[in-house]
Amino acid sequence: MGELVLAALAPHPPIIVPGVGGREAAKAQKTVDAMRKLAREVTEAKPDTVIVISPHAPVFADVVAINGHPHIRGSLAQFGADVELEFDSNMELASAIDAEAKDMGVSTAILEPSLARRHRVPPGLDHGTFVPVYFIADEYYPFRLVSVSMGVGTLKELYMFGMCMASAIDKSKDRVAVIASGDLSHRLTPDAPAGYAPEGKVFDEAVVDALKRMDVVALARLDHGLIEAAGMCGLNPIVMMLGALEGISVESEVLSYEGPFGVGYAVAVLRPVGRSHEANRFQRLMAGVEERRSKLRSAESAFVGLARGAVEAYVSTGKVADPPEPLPEAMQGRAGVFCSLHKGGHLRGCIGTTEPTRPNIAEEIIANAISAAVRDPRFEPVAPDELADIVYSVDVLSPAEPISSPEKLDPKRYGVIVRRGARVGLLLPDLEGVDTVEEQISIARRKAGIGLDVPVELERFEVTRYE
Repeated sequence: MGELVLAALAPHPPIIVPGVGGREAAKAQKTVDAMRKLAREVTEAKPDTVIVISPHAPVFADVVAINGHPHIRGSLAQFGADVELEFDSNMELASAIDAEAKDMGVSTAILEPSLARRHRVPPGLDHGTFVPVYFIADEYYPFRLVSVSMGVGTLKELYMFGMCMASAIDKSKDRVAVIASGDLSHRLTPDAPAGYAPEGKVFDEAVVDALKRMDVVALARLDHGLIEAAGMCGLNPIVMMLGALEGISVESEVLSYEGPFGVGYAVAVLRPVGRSHEANRFQRLMAGVEERRSKLRSAESAFVGLARGAVEAYVSTGKVADPPEPLPEAMQGRAGVFCSLHKGGHLRGCIGTTEPTRPNIAEEIIANAISAAVRDPRFEPVAPDELADIVYSVDVLSPAEPISSPEKLDPKRYGVIVRRGARVGLLLPDLEGVDTVEEQISIARRKAGIGLDVPVELERFEVTRYE
């Protein structure tokens, strides 16, 4: 039988690799030292295969992707370093994980070379995988590799994928280490890459504490708004890695945590110490998910409740919900409305109207919520088994007003509309990752198919956001 001999969380900033960061790397010395200690732990565990789950490998909305190239190479040339690595893939284990996932109803795909080419997926190692294995290979080499892309499903789906990895490992002949590659909040300081948000520190402290205590319920209870505001890439790989430890008692140690560049870097090692019924965490995870869901719904606004009810009725029965009677005063007027759906912290649909098209706001919400669920061309229609995991928000727009120049915009306060003849592009205000007026206008232009150098008319509007 195979054995899971070690699990870990590792950050992936290229700056900590010699030859990339130069003197700047010294600012993250705690992380470098912890990564070298982690590499020594891997050496002592003597794995035949290392599985790395990366948020920077090709990520798909509907499947967890597994690199299907028999030999995988990578370098940090794009970061200015002459550092290369090459590994043989453990294709037997990759195929076994894929088979276990399909048996458990978890969507996966092995990106073998022809499929990867069809989807224009590069064959090499992404930096999220490269950085952790660089430190491991510097101490312990050779080993075979399984490169896994981060999933974007629900906590249940992510954790179940980890359980599929564990089952496949048990049935193999290999000693295996599982590494979750992920940075925590990218918004710890004003000069951070994604800007500053006070939620970043709160998120990082909560995740680090949960790892110390192996508390999957604490992760399940994390507020959706906190996760989004933190701006991170590590939570999903962590949950996938923890799923591989289902039923296994763990000695957990956080080797380091710091945020020298405004991004949280945590290094943690999770040492399996035997199987135990007390370590069956899946049901506790699901209880935490249900607790968070109930709390969210009990606090949702009437606007969001109407959107959710409309989607659930239409997806379940095909019927369009009636507006509430009596109609609340706040819904009696007319306005443009955008309805957004998220699942697992990622957009699942968004449709709206810039101007009112219905007799009242209630009917505008109903129509646009249904459209966001089943008619957004970027996504497959929401299925009935997804309904419990959808999170909604509703934006009610103020009337748009023409403006003379971009100086009249503020991406946090105002949404923007760009017009060129019949082409119209709109972008809502206060969106994650949109921090400047230039970015806001550029995205709105792209949505309308208007070139960056083509003159446009600009309008701005404000929104009232309901969650």
